[in-house]
Amino acid sequence: MNKLIVANWKMNLDCAESLKLGGDYLKLFKKSPNQVVVCPSFLPLAQLAANFKNSLLSLGAQDAFWTLKGAYTGEISAASLRSLACTHVILGHSERRQYLAESCRMINAKAQSALDAGLTPIICVGEDAAKRKAGRSASFITGQVQRALKGLKLAKNNSLVIAYEPIWAIGTGKVSKAADTVVIHQLIRRVATKILGANTKIKVIYGGSVDLDNAASLLAESEIDGFLIGGASLSASNFYKIANIK
Repeated sequence: MNKLIVANWKMNLDCAESLKLGGDYLKLFKKSPNQVVVCPSFLPLAQLAANFKNSLLSLGAQDAFWTLKGAYTGEISAASLRSLACTHVILGHSERRQYLAESCRMINAKAQSALDAGLTPIICVGEDAAKRKAGRSASFITGQVQRALKGLKLAKNNSLVIAYEPIWAIGTGKVSKAADTVVIHQLIRRVATKILGANTKIKVIYGGSVDLDNAASLLAESEIDGFLIGGASLSASNFYKIANIK
């Protein structure tokens, strides 16, 4: 499979709506040149895991806690997600950083827990409009990557994904220009490789108002390994068209 295309449904759907959209995905995704991961909310995960079995759709979650078991009311462990056949988990999304005050230290611990459970973490990084305007994008993102990956121990079969999601582009209709995105992706890959080693399996994907109008030009860039898609993933037909771009 070529690129990694991740659907992030966020908190937009209830259980019935999630199962309906999952069914619409299954009708369309009979084949794809790319790896497709669907990240619903926690509640429909078990049923979607059963529904997606023997399909080309992989299942992911939108968060996981930093230990595999314990007295942590309301949290979900990476081990529990793995038991539902999840393969990926989104960590450190800008919305969780903003609304739930998640720190890079917390995200780092969550990433290690996910790796220990056999999940592939999708670690989100990205700058806001003020930092971009001040010319601090590169230094800020470098710091985020360094703190998120510090001390991570990857087993031989572990892999890791970093999603560049410029906060100023999420849900705004604004998209980072392909050339600018490539520069940031190169930076992320360089910093991550320095920390984790050249042999580590790392993908760097883009998220930020991805839609049918801009997906092909972005995906044509070799430095962009795929997408983390929010709003456009709520339409099965639109998401299918994006996921089948070669």
